Amino acid sequence: MNTEKFNHVANAKGFIAALDQSGGSTPRALKAYGIEEDKYSNDTEMFDLIHEMRSRIIKSKAFTSKRILGAILFEKTMERKVEGKYTAEYLWEDKKITAFLKVDKGLKEEEDGVQLMKDIPNLEEMLQRALKHGVFGTKMRSVIKCANVEGIKKIVKQQFEIGKIIASHGLVPILEPEVSIKANDKAKCEEILKEEILKELGKLKDEKLMFKITLPEKANLYKEVIEHKNVVRVVALSGGYTREKANEMLAQNHGVVASFSRALVEGLNVHQSDSEFDKLLDESIESVYQASIK
Repeated sequence: MNTEKFNHVANAKGFIAALDQSGGSTPRALKAYGIEEDKYSNDTEMFDLIHEMRSRIIKSKAFTSKRILGAILFEKTMERKVEGKYTAEYLWEDKKITAFLKVDKGLKEEEDGVQLMKDIPNLEEMLQRALKHGVFGTKMRSVIKCANVEGIKKIVKQQFEIGKIIASHGLVPILEPEVSIKANDKAKCEEILKEEILKELGKLKDEKLMFKITLPEKANLYKEVIEHKNVVRVVALSGGYTREKANEMLAQNHGVVASFSRALVEGLNVHQSDSEFDKLLDESIESVYQASIK
């Protein structure tokens, strides 16, 4: 594991940018950016357009390690280039920003109030490619929709099992057991989730991992997780909240930093001039940064 990258992620002030929209979420991301579906006719054209958007964000003078610790990338983004370099290499060599790779393959159908991750058949090969590109860690997401204890136990167990495999390769996994903000019993889901996470953390040896959590109803709910010796950092997803609401909630959870996707790029548009784009991105990054360091 690269010590410089580890210390930056673990100790520096800042947040993690989530730039990992996959096939299912890319059309929504492009539409929010001002590109309608009639502007592309197949997946190749769609992924070309989303890479142009991500490259514009990454290359922006606002996007630096002074406020950004890392960026989560989609697999296709890792294999594409920015300014002639593969994306993860460009991020580290030119920006001193660490790269994380989204490794999950989507969600299974809901059962017991949760959606587990689908199997990841090519995990080993994907991790080897990630290491080759200098990727620091990974991210994988599952979703909790109601306070079903058995379902939440399954979510946590699956996340830890795969996380330990990833950690054994020298990568730092981000476990993301997202609690839906639409859950009627969201606070109860979060209480159960925290207890299950702490149980599994108690079984670890020297593995290092991170968590990406939904901003909780009870401020500082995850304090014990943040302070656990095996946890490098706890980050938060915006989960559908506006940037203003997400920042407000984030600022109430000390020790948690942002890992926003939609909330980070809110308002960016393909038709903006570079100066307009950079100004808006800078304002967005600054607001998320300030909420992350409170």
